[in-house]
Amino acid sequence: MLKYLARRCALFALALFVVSVVVFLALRVLPGDLATIMAGLNSPPERVAALRAELGLDRPLVAQYGAWIAGLAHGDFGTTMLTGQPVASVVGARAQITFPLIVLGLLIALVLGVPLGCASVMAKSARARGLYQAVAIVGGAVPALWAGLVLILLFGRGTGLLPILPASGFPQDGWSSPGRAFAALVLPAVTVGVIVGASIMRYTRSALQSVASTGAIEMAMACGMTRRRALTHVGLRLAMPQLVSVVGLTFAEMITGVMVIENLFALPGIGSGLVDDLTHRDLIAVQSELFMLAAFFLVIGLLVDLTHRALDPRLGQDDE
Repeated sequence: MLKYLARRCALFALALFVVSVVVFLALRVLPGDLATIMAGLNSPPERVAALRAELGLDRPLVAQYGAWIAGLAHGDFGTTMLTGQPVASVVGARAQITFPLIVLGLLIALVLGVPLGCASVMAKSARARGLYQAVAIVGGAVPALWAGLVLILLFGRGTGLLPILPASGFPQDGWSSPGRAFAALVLPAVTVGVIVGASIMRYTRSALQSVASTGAIEMAMACGMTRRRALTHVGLRLAMPQLVSVVGLTFAEMITGVMVIENLFALPGIGSGLVDDLTHRDLIAVQSELFMLAAFFLVIGLLVDLTHRALDPRLGQDDE
């Protein structure tokens, strides 16, 4: 296990280095001068030259990259041009909205997807199995924008038929008012949860069917279990490594996947904030934000691999 952990951490460090180079160069290969893009195409040459000197863009690329990496190593992700605040504090404030939204949406997806996936496998009639399959297909095909608008028209304050929940915005004092903050995330989380829940349902059904094809369910039934109990106790336990991998990667993908939802419900989260920074040409802040997101994806991937290996001891046999 230690050998695998060391190898995996080395690959993680290498991937992080490659990502940093790609993110750094991606903004340097844009057509035109980076300082001109950030200052505006109609800015006077003096303003462009001052901005280039202020951001260090007049130095060689290697020196720029080294200075950026040195700052990252000390926790300095730069400052935003719009407000002058540190990028880390801005992203931290946005994360207080995005991560609770993702966690709540993922919980709703698991509550919907896992039981429905199990039920679709346990269904005895072809009609019931077809109905579950149709639910999974329709749920996954629903556009997030359309689903959010429907929920706003049904439950949003001011416009809904049953106006019980906020339709947009987030409290100015954030989680200092936990009730209001939680209420502001309910409709966006349900929108995300229904769509992601359909995917979880399909993965759960596929994982259980894969386990059933190995004969483990029949063996459990031969020991006295009913088919339902064998599927829920034995099948789910054996399918857990696959489901953990799917849930972990889904969690990472939802960081940018909720971008449409955040814009629809006017939530100042990471996704909508990244779009705003791109709109205002704050490219140095975008550079650090993209690196932070990529690093988060890599961390989640590392944790998923380690968890998968811990849940399935058979994978450790490869190192022996």
